[in-house]
Amino acid sequence: MAMTNAVDTAASRWVFGYGSLIWNPGFPFRSAQLGLLRGAHRSLSIISHHHRGTVERPGLVFGLARGGACRGMAFEVTDADWSGVFDYLQAREQVTMVYRNVVRPVRLDDGRSVMALTYVIDERHEQFAGRLSLEEQVEMVREARGLSGRNVDYVVNTVRHLEQLGIHDAGLVALVEALETEAAAGQAA
Repeated sequence: MAMTNAVDTAASRWVFGYGSLIWNPGFPFRSAQLGLLRGAHRSLSIISHHHRGTVERPGLVFGLARGGACRGMAFEVTDADWSGVFDYLQAREQVTMVYRNVVRPVRLDDGRSVMALTYVIDERHEQFAGRLSLEEQVEMVREARGLSGRNVDYVVNTVRHLEQLGIHDAGLVALVEALETEAAAGQAA
């Protein structure tokens, strides 16, 4: 896959992270900074049967859905590391091919524009849940657990890291509050 940096073609490539890649990239990178991707928004709308759920008890994971914009983290990867990073990301993100690999422009906080590998939802895929209500999200996330751990931990960690970066998503904050309220009520019972 040929990919070039729109500004700096000197031996680096970019990856855009909008979910767990922000707090757990799992690959070597030269630098990282906040960036804005236009044309897609963060959405907790992918049914997970692997990382954060099972077929019997599916969870939800993030994807990029059409429309809007998304603030996330852009990771610069050296050309020397690119092959290994790409293979790692394919194994991590494309377990069921629910994403499409695309290269999109990302506006970095330092003002540069770079072309970044981005995983967007294939909305025709059977695991695309579409827009879910808060209650539906809580129901799916609450008890789901997959190979990478509890779905609740994934959602809470992502939201906490977004907030640490100054990225506020009212819908995700409401989801975390609902999950925490439900957990507290369950402990009190």
